[in-house]
Amino acid sequence: MSGPANLLLAWFATHQRPLPWRTAFPRDPYLVLLSEVMLQQTQVRRVVPLFLRFVQRFPSLAGLASATQDDVLAAWSGLGYYRRARALHAAAREIIAAGAWPASYRELRHLPSFGPYTAAAVAAFCFAGDDPPVDGNVARVAARVLALDAPLGSAQLSRAAERWARRLHGAAPTPETFEALMELGASVCRPTSPACRRCPLAAGCAATIANVPDRYPAPRPRRPRQALRWVALWLTRHDRRVLLRRRGACEQLLGGLWLPPLVELAGDQEPATAAAELLRTLGYSADLRPAPAVTHSITHRDITVFPFGGECEAVQVAEAQGVKWADPSGAGIATSTLTHKLRLACQSSLRA
Repeated sequence: MSGPANLLLAWFATHQRPLPWRTAFPRDPYLVLLSEVMLQQTQVRRVVPLFLRFVQRFPSLAGLASATQDDVLAAWSGLGYYRRARALHAAAREIIAAGAWPASYRELRHLPSFGPYTAAAVAAFCFAGDDPPVDGNVARVAARVLALDAPLGSAQLSRAAERWARRLHGAAPTPETFEALMELGASVCRPTSPACRRCPLAAGCAATIANVPDRYPAPRPRRPRQALRWVALWLTRHDRRVLLRRRGACEQLLGGLWLPPLVELAGDQEPATAAAELLRTLGYSADLRPAPAVTHSITHRDITVFPFGGECEAVQVAEAQGVKWADPSGAGIATSTLTHKLRLACQSSLRA
């Protein structure tokens, strides 16, 4: 087994990408945790500038733990999937309260935002742990090398990939072995059009030998998509600030963010009726005008949002709990790209 492991490490020494969280081992667990959480469901090229911006704002775990959730969500802006930021914030507070980082995989698994992969990555890169971090890249490489006809995310493939990665690490017991596998899956053993001729493991890869790399892993079962319909109010006042309402932290979609008031349409409810009811609920009055519908997707949900814009009279500017008038593009506002879409849709209708 030492042959493949050494070939992998030699390849990695030459071809690894320079990433800001790739520092000498053992690494700062805060930076490892932050990078791994950011990389969930987000491409590396998008993460790098946002990682640097976030670290500039919160250079240490203690700084992150002492921040308000609003500050954390605002700094997370641009990455989406804000539940990751809330879990990261909760983990930081728990670690600081405990007085020290847990160093083992099993201890790390008890922290918020620490799934099996993240716990193994922090343990391996920061505390010399030997539990393999198996992400989608590692699982895909294992599926092809071993010719495993199992889908990504399946327990069968995850267990087989973990056993295989553990054997590689046993032959070359350095955290670089794990990181090299991740890099190989990201840059060579890609989901489509894998560059098998450049792969250091090609000589022992069952899928390459059979010339069927695209057969593995098996297709992941597709989750059915859900169609939702929402109504949004784009209310402005004399100084052009916009009424924003904070979504409940427990709300499944966009929880904790500041957005224009939203409500889900029930059944065949007309958008104009729902908009008028929402306006009355908020305690404001305005001449509402419909704007072009916008679409917004969150994981497996496709949301059609029907915006209604209007201007409130100057006397109607009082703020209530969870409601404020603000410039949604201003610094420190934790919002979503949906807000920008609504702004564009409503600007023309409000000027008409």
